[in-house]
Amino acid sequence: MAGDWDRRSVLRAVAVMAAATPLLGGKARAQGDDADALFKAGKFEQAGRVYEEIFRRDPRNVHAASQRGYVALLSNKFADAEKYLGAAVALAPADQAINRKMADCFIRQDKLGQAAPHLRAAGSEAEAEWCEAFRGQPYEIRGDTARLPWLQMDPIPQVEGSLNGGPPKRLSFYTRVGPLNVSARVAEQAGIQVVAKEKVEYLDKWFYYGILESFRLGDLELRNIPVHWSDGEPSTGSDGTFGTSIFYHLLTTVDYAGRRLILRRRTPENSRQARIAAERAGAEPLPLWLVRDHLILSRGSFADSGPRVVGLHVGGIGSNVAGVFRGTAEELRIRIDHERPEESAAGGLPITVYPCYPKEVRLGNAFAKGAYSVTSERNLHDGHGFDVLGDFAHSFYKPYNVTLDFTAMKVYLARGAAR
Repeated sequence: MAGDWDRRSVLRAVAVMAAATPLLGGKARAQGDDADALFKAGKFEQAGRVYEEIFRRDPRNVHAASQRGYVALLSNKFADAEKYLGAAVALAPADQAINRKMADCFIRQDKLGQAAPHLRAAGSEAEAEWCEAFRGQPYEIRGDTARLPWLQMDPIPQVEGSLNGGPPKRLSFYTRVGPLNVSARVAEQAGIQVVAKEKVEYLDKWFYYGILESFRLGDLELRNIPVHWSDGEPSTGSDGTFGTSIFYHLLTTVDYAGRRLILRRRTPENSRQARIAAERAGAEPLPLWLVRDHLILSRGSFADSGPRVVGLHVGGIGSNVAGVFRGTAEELRIRIDHERPEESAAGGLPITVYPCYPKEVRLGNAFAKGAYSVTSERNLHDGHGFDVLGDFAHSFYKPYNVTLDFTAMKVYLARGAAR
């Protein structure tokens, strides 16, 4: 199929580089361009092999080392991520983007003390102070399984949770959120102390960082976890929101069809059982990638795009099944209703979106045809270094249960309630 890259394609590309003398000559630069093109297209494994070969031949190539580490980090392959990102940091110790990725690598492994100097080098002083304040094991898990009935599905799913043994709070969840975020009122009630703070100028708000001793979700308790809050109340109508930073510590099933959130310990055996159950339900295993501490991605399609990298916005708010950048929608000839603008928000900033209606959006065996979606002028995935086709949003998942397996780095969408 045109545009596909297999192992032989990569090896042929690597062979081109072998002829480059000196290594930084034109052919080698072309090889680097090929690796970047693969990465931009979401061909991560192929790009990683080319970056690795470039770095093997040129151990001072910062870009190749950083990108090879980034590829590993997307799939939580921490040994490779530490090796190559560490090499890149050694070559370019002042590079903020590389230090940010190195910090993310340590944060995902709960090595918060090791993340702190890299956060500081990346310009995130408050986060560095936050990480340095932890004592003992972050995200200590007590219990095996929690099955949390939803208090509501719309406009945003909510469950009950307890902070520091206090009364139940209404909490929403969303995979565009990282650590637990609560209202200032709830933080005060729970007795959470400020360990760091920063002013976010573009939002004109102070953000406060603390450490929560106990976070109980049904029969599971997470101890010694990060929590933050800001001035004012959340816009979700809940007492707080938690997201992917909680989910990736567990085997998470967001059971839309059954209206419950199922959280289990993240073990190889539970991962195997999840795969077996998904296969029995006819779910196709899809890749799972993670950017920063919260953005999850997989592979899906809009209209006639073919499989490409897509964002998974599980939870959250909205009646649309998907979202797509306007330029992409026009490229795919998706019908846009320009006469009905809607005011929304993304990343705390206002955004104008327009209804659009792709003839189909698909994630493996899960799909929606001609369903209401939105398009915007602002691309919400700028800055990743690779193209993202669009996002699958809250309403897409309603007929399904969604399992996020951060052990096998797979996502499964099965029709109906989870068993």
